[in-house]
Amino acid sequence: MRSKKAPQRIIIADPVYHHPLVTKIITRVMHSGKKTVAAKQVYRALELVKSQTGADPLPQLLTAVENIRPQMEVRARRIGGAAYQVPSPVRGVRQDSLAIRWLITAAQLRSSSQYHTFAQKLAAEVMDAISGAGGAVKKKLDMHRMAEANKAFAHFRW
Repeated sequence: MRSKKAPQRIIIADPVYHHPLVTKIITRVMHSGKKTVAAKQVYRALELVKSQTGADPLPQLLTAVENIRPQMEVRARRIGGAAYQVPSPVRGVRQDSLAIRWLITAAQLRSSSQYHTFAQKLAAEVMDAISGAGGAVKKKLDMHRMAEANKAFAHFRW
């Protein structure tokens, strides 16, 4: 158990869209410290979203992340030798980090036969998330379904 709460890091907004969420996505996409490569891919994906919708891509991205954000999750809790899946609400910071992780993972898992670059995969996943479909939204719905199924163990919440 922690003796004190970990300090919250200040996230600097990205230079193009001036929003900290875009910075978080770029940082999450980054591999081996290559931030400029990750930034190019994310900005290309947002340009593809802009060309497909004809609207500003930042509100579209915010809508997509809002549709992916989970409200409830299950956590394992040991009671009397048995492990129960106890549903609990998700904190705001964790909602964002889970939504971004699921968005990027779902984009990476898209088939490469239809999409050639990661930017195209990410743009397709954002478009699907806006309409309430896609792998990331499915992951959220699965988590909510699991929390609903284990609602009987909610009294074990600590």
